[in-house]
Amino acid sequence: MAYLASDPRSQLAASTAPDADAALEPQYFDFGELAPTGTTARGGRTWTVRAANTAVVYAEHTDGDTVDREDADETMLVVLPSAGRLTVSTAGERVAVEPTSIVTVRPGPWRYEVEGALRLLRLHTVRTPDVLDRALNAEAYAEGLGLSAPATPWPAPSDAAAIRVYDAIEDIAPQEGRLGRILRGRHAMVNVLYPRVGPRDPHTLSPHTHDDFEQLSFVDAGRYVHHIRRTWGNDRTAWRPDEHREIGGPSLTIIPPPLIHTSEAVGAGENRMIDVFAGPREDFSRRPGWVLNAEDYPAPEALR
Repeated sequence: MAYLASDPRSQLAASTAPDADAALEPQYFDFGELAPTGTTARGGRTWTVRAANTAVVYAEHTDGDTVDREDADETMLVVLPSAGRLTVSTAGERVAVEPTSIVTVRPGPWRYEVEGALRLLRLHTVRTPDVLDRALNAEAYAEGLGLSAPATPWPAPSDAAAIRVYDAIEDIAPQEGRLGRILRGRHAMVNVLYPRVGPRDPHTLSPHTHDDFEQLSFVDAGRYVHHIRRTWGNDRTAWRPDEHREIGGPSLTIIPPPLIHTSEAVGAGENRMIDVFAGPREDFSRRPGWVLNAEDYPAPEALR
């Protein structure tokens, strides 16, 4: 299975995917059709989903909403296109954040306050039991992580800043040979893909696999079809038919390893998607210039 030569991922090493018989099933969460898992005093709504190595909270906040956390691990915020504004604070810092931005907050007590109507994703580690307990799929990994490897934290950031803001994401121009707009923290990596107006050319899809980590695809706007195939292993009773699941935004799809997958934009207007990986991807991190904040978040020594 190969990428097109024009696809930046053609530069990556070929996958040697394991037997798919033990793979978990894909999970689909269309937040427009699901009751929220939480509400705020001012009417904001949140939906929580867990994955093998991260917990994702999708929030539609209203003016005046506040969130107070004290997490044992770093948290990543993806501030989505919306009309509001966010202020993130710790004991020693207070930072205003405009959409579209990615924010990392170091462990310990922190808070954010919302002005206007704001949408965001919060990416926590699985060492946040209060978040996991609220997940729509809280029992999904009760029997284990399937073929996903447990994630270990990457090295600490290069300085002691409590809050890091990577703003003006929408202004980052495409670059030949680079995939999307990729940023990482210690526990997760986010790829804000460039929007696609209208359907994707069906002759240019990119089916691929991951050996030991999930892909979480968040559809922010438009409509996509997630094409997913399980290769035949030795156990015929474990074979499954192909899936071609059309889903709109906002939604989250969890694709477990080593299922073959590709996502096809099919909406007539603007289609926007963000991919999340936990922990950070080694193959993306090996490509010079792909990770836009690599100087802030060093890779493990083995990758340097």
